[in-house]
Amino acid sequence: MNFIDLFSGIGGFRIALESYGLNCVFSSEKDKYASQTYAENFGELPSGDITKINVKDIPRHDIICAGFPCQPFSISGSQKGFEDSRGTLFYEIARIASYHKPKILFLENVANLKKHNDGKTIKHMVSILEELNYNVFYDVLNASDYGVPQSRKRVYFVAFRKDLKIESFKFPDPLKKDIVLEDVLLNDNLVEKYIIKRPDIKITKLDIEKRVNKPVRIGTINKGGQGDRIYSVKGHAITLSAEGGGAGSKTGAYLVNGKVRKLSPEECKLVQGFPKEYKIVVSDNQAWKQFGNSVAVPVLKEIISTILNLKEFK
Repeated sequence: MNFIDLFSGIGGFRIALESYGLNCVFSSEKDKYASQTYAENFGELPSGDITKINVKDIPRHDIICAGFPCQPFSISGSQKGFEDSRGTLFYEIARIASYHKPKILFLENVANLKKHNDGKTIKHMVSILEELNYNVFYDVLNASDYGVPQSRKRVYFVAFRKDLKIESFKFPDPLKKDIVLEDVLLNDNLVEKYIIKRPDIKITKLDIEKRVNKPVRIGTINKGGQGDRIYSVKGHAITLSAEGGGAGSKTGAYLVNGKVRKLSPEECKLVQGFPKEYKIVVSDNQAWKQFGNSVAVPVLKEIISTILNLKEFK
């Protein structure tokens, strides 16, 4: 099957789907640094801003993939469904689906979308896709449960065109793989510049001995606000973020061989489940932003595997 990669970022969806032999026929990303990383790894520069692309210029495809930026829209007033989503990036997905009518929509967003506006926003998104003739399923999954050492809760949507008559879909069960942050860390001599040297570092509890599939906080920097919390490498990383301040901004701070440091971009790559051979070609700050904005590849792999194992696609 062919797929398109919308809001493609640095290609997490593409890695996951291509690993199952699916074929990418179009990608779109407007951030120039993310596009640079994408081009280096996939040999093609994504098309630019999707809002400026005519649907007729997008090749035919079976699957839309999109880790779309969330711009919650108002659902007060007339509630015109499909038309009511205009002005949001979600509308771009709906616009393309309305024209091309692919078999599957495979989408990802922040977990809080499920709770936004007391759940009304996500219900409205579902109603728009249903109006476009799709059966829609969604759930919140944590990357920690699918083989990566990072706590990262995200809401995933899988929608099937109604003529496929797929009336139920069960998201993959947790793998509970034994993997922790120390399993993917680089040698100390490669990460010297990420060490945090400050007088207000406090290790407030002994490091844990048993490996656990969740972040375990063991210290603070300054007053311990966001980005100033220290975690054990025998647990999982906190959620990588494209934004945020503090000494451990974007990656969190970790006690590694007696020293407190951030994660390097190479380590963030592995924490998101990207392959070791994936190339980082931008500055550290841009790389942290890109991996913070990206998707956890192993979660996508489990979901697409579950989709492809449905009898309708065998």
